[in-house]
Amino acid sequence: MPIFYQEDINPNTRLGIWKIEEDEHFFLQKVPFPAQVTHPNKRLQHLAGRYLLQYLFPLFPYNDILIADTRKPYLPQEQFHFSISHSGNYAAAIVSKHERVGIDIELYSPKTELIKNKFLTEGELHLVKANKVDVSKASTVINQLPPVNYQLSSQNQLFTLCWCCKEAVYKYWGAGGIDFKKHICIQHINTVKQQMDVLFTKEITQLIIHYSLFDELCLAWTVSS
Repeated sequence: MPIFYQEDINPNTRLGIWKIEEDEHFFLQKVPFPAQVTHPNKRLQHLAGRYLLQYLFPLFPYNDILIADTRKPYLPQEQFHFSISHSGNYAAAIVSKHERVGIDIELYSPKTELIKNKFLTEGELHLVKANKVDVSKASTVINQLPPVNYQLSSQNQLFTLCWCCKEAVYKYWGAGGIDFKKHICIQHINTVKQQMDVLFTKEITQLIIHYSLFDELCLAWTVSS
């Protein structure tokens, strides 16, 4: 059972990362078949993400999930708030009984540095230059991932992390219409506490984005206060 990482954030909120090593049959024993997802790899990611929901909270009602116009999955009576993310052969989910939540995982990629001007302001770029995150020295909870297949600078790692944190805010919001550069402003990076202070201008809300760094991917999540 490849639960890669799990955290109980508070008595009502839990998150987990699943390393996908199973075939569809394993997940279909519990998770409804996603007829709308036709690509085999995406279907496997979909199944693993859904499987995590009930792994974290056994009473989570899979069959009640609906899909909003923005493609965000939700429960009609909000018995649980939840968010799901996939990257490569990993799936992540965060579930809460009471709070709004958002989660994202990203494999480190040099592509984020190439598009940095599309999602980071000049002020944020200066912040990135002042904060270098070295994954090899990060405080990881589990260190079981295979080595990265390419060389990444600390800047690349941090650009990926910034994208990951903004994606977590996007999923927290869930209603679409978000400009990463305009509506999500990273104001401070605390590499000791592993969190970012973010101003979300769609709601004029201050959010704390928590993150964890692993050998080849990063995790970011937020919970409403």
